[in-house]
Amino acid sequence: MSFAAKSIASKPMSMATNICQISVPSLFTTSKVASYLNPIPFKPIKLNLKSSSLSLPYVFSLKKKKPLLRVCVIASQQEENNPVLVDEQEVEGNFNWGVSENEIGGQESDGVLEPSEEAKVYVGNLPYDVDSERLAKLFEEAGVVEIAEIIYNRETDQSRGFGFVTMSTVEEAEKAVEMFHRYDVNGRLLTVNKASPKGSRAERPPPVFQPTYRIYVGNLPWSADDSSLEELFSEYGKVVSARVISDRDTGRSRGFGFVVMSSESEMNDAIANLDGQSLDGRSIKVNVAAERPRRSF
Repeated sequence: MSFAAKSIASKPMSMATNICQISVPSLFTTSKVASYLNPIPFKPIKLNLKSSSLSLPYVFSLKKKKPLLRVCVIASQQEENNPVLVDEQEVEGNFNWGVSENEIGGQESDGVLEPSEEAKVYVGNLPYDVDSERLAKLFEEAGVVEIAEIIYNRETDQSRGFGFVTMSTVEEAEKAVEMFHRYDVNGRLLTVNKASPKGSRAERPPPVFQPTYRIYVGNLPWSADDSSLEELFSEYGKVVSARVISDRDTGRSRGFGFVVMSSESEMNDAIANLDGQSLDGRSIKVNVAAERPRRSF
């Protein structure tokens, strides 16, 4: 008995397991925990996106930021199907895919420049048989003609006796005014001046009397027309214009007309020789036409 008790007393009591050992003194010590109880080391997981990537701080940040777009340039290897990152750019703001700078800016035009309104001239007192082609050929003597147009009556489709010509430069337009103002075309003196630009209203000058050697011819035979009237007065000088007034509805002569001579002396000669003369059995009345105010252009 004593031997058994002695044997038990000489061997200290201990408790062991396959996982850990615990003794009473160890419960009150502050020594480091064994290495096999250290926490598992944390390794952050890195996520890579081909088109874009966002980090958590960016998502949960309360500070307003511009959109961030990460653009990656990817090159493929023929031997291996693994994509290789070649270059990387960060772009802030809006990004336009497949849009050129010209389309974004909107500043580039189609390259066609419209003629300047300042190079446009008004052409009045045109003969009624002058069309746009003849008008353009006439003004080509002053420079390059961009546009030539005759204004027509919408109902009758006949010329209204005036039009517009647009030259290539303002200098050529000024030259055209100098060359063709009071220019004789088929016995009619043209009125040529700079046209007013669109959207602007030039102040109209006060009415002025322009000296014209205009003759009134009354009591004309009903068969008289413009050509016969011009032929009659051409015996006494140069006839600028001759016109028999006709009714708008029926087109028949109203029995009177007007003739414009080129000078005062020619006008006086025609009146002196033709007033009271018989024309197809009718005694015509010939005198100076009453002047009416005309606006100078």
